[in-house]
Amino acid sequence: MGGLVAASTLELGSNELPRIKKKKGIIVKSKLLLVYDEENIVQQMRWALETDYHVLTALNESEAAATFQREKPQVVILDLSHSQTPTAPGGLRLLDQLLEQEPSTRIIVVTAHNDDANALQAVRLGAFDYYSKPIVLDEIKGIIRRAFRFHQLHQRLQPINSISGQGFHCLIGISKGMQEIYRFIDRVALSDISVLICGESGTGKELVAHAIHQRSPRRDNPFIVVNCGAIPEALLEGELFGHEEGAFTGAFGQKKGKLELANTGTIFLDEIGELSPPIQVKLLRFLQDRKIERVGGTQQIDLDVRIIAATNRDLKKDMENHLFREDLYCRLKIIPLTIPPLRERTEDILPLAQHFLKKYCREQRKPLISLSPEAESKLLSYPWPENVRQLENLINRAILLTPDSVLYPSVLGFGLDQAANDVNLKHAKKVIEIEYVQRALLRNKGIVSRAARDLGISRVNLYELMGKHAINSDEFKTPNLRPQRQHVRPTGSISKT
Repeated sequence: MGGLVAASTLELGSNELPRIKKKKGIIVKSKLLLVYDEENIVQQMRWALETDYHVLTALNESEAAATFQREKPQVVILDLSHSQTPTAPGGLRLLDQLLEQEPSTRIIVVTAHNDDANALQAVRLGAFDYYSKPIVLDEIKGIIRRAFRFHQLHQRLQPINSISGQGFHCLIGISKGMQEIYRFIDRVALSDISVLICGESGTGKELVAHAIHQRSPRRDNPFIVVNCGAIPEALLEGELFGHEEGAFTGAFGQKKGKLELANTGTIFLDEIGELSPPIQVKLLRFLQDRKIERVGGTQQIDLDVRIIAATNRDLKKDMENHLFREDLYCRLKIIPLTIPPLRERTEDILPLAQHFLKKYCREQRKPLISLSPEAESKLLSYPWPENVRQLENLINRAILLTPDSVLYPSVLGFGLDQAANDVNLKHAKKVIEIEYVQRALLRNKGIVSRAARDLGISRVNLYELMGKHAINSDEFKTPNLRPQRQHVRPTGSISKT
């Protein structure tokens, strides 16, 4: 155990967070819990801090848990270096337990010198900051003040950012997996540590990144998105870091890069695994010293930018194949998050579908459309290879195509967004056939003969196409033309009524 190094008490300016409040004439100090297993250090710290805070102390985990539950302190200083036994949880498990009870608590962990592994694990679990022994009072006081300031900010933002019954910011979902993501966002938002979001395409990685930004102190500052896989390699360096006039052919003036434009805010680097090795080196250098040089420039530019990256690739495999730098991966994955695919959180499918129905009915200025029971069943049983993005596209197109107030499976057009593994003309022909038949039936209110004439084919050929793609003409008819018996969409061949 390291000792306590005394230092002079810092004078507080008028811009510091007020830690002493008046309540009906009584002075109420903000609560600070010290969890330390050395009584002499606890006493020294209490003496140094009790002028500004209501200092609570605990010498072991059980005492700390009881005090925390009773007093609900806003900030905790937790020593991670005390011993762990099978019956007494160690500091990391206590950290997780306290944050599970009160996620808004700011916990500062104190570690032994050079114990970086435990420090990083604590941050991943949700610690606000970490500090290595020996403790210098002036330094620890600065971290404590910042922790109280961030706690106050969190409380102020809480009503704005509250979690609804279905979602969180622009994220929709009630599944256990999504609830864990909401808690993750809540824990990491108030720190500045880099986050790496992993998951399949279409799972909503950018929405998660934006939610972290919106819940952070940077929420009123820029949120810049860069799709690293969509910009040609020759242009990406200039896009990220900017360039000076004349740096290369076509550089007619000075240009600020995306990192510079994101200063004081957040930059979201999507498809980070697509970066070339030279740009990986430059990004690593920025993560280490927070300085950049524009292409063709010599001036060092200091930046204050939070990095959130995302990938659908297996970066560990890419590292083994020397496609992605291990040191950059370690810098980015300080706090990793994996978003589960839609097929693993089926509870979210119908809430998402309802959300998209409301969104696109409003955009297309249509009355709200509902899902038929058959459509709901089909949505729940579909594997969603392209995840939420595919569901959104299907709902958007179905609203455009349907003439009625109910969506049936045939109008949803399953498979139009899912390219076959062997992408070829056969698949393209299928997609075009479905689109053209549905649009012709929509224009002609489900009257097959007129739709066939529009398409330039015979009525018999159109019925064959409808049977082939399970398209029901009744679903495109106006209500007064729809047969009264038609409550459940027929399956199999089309009846020629």
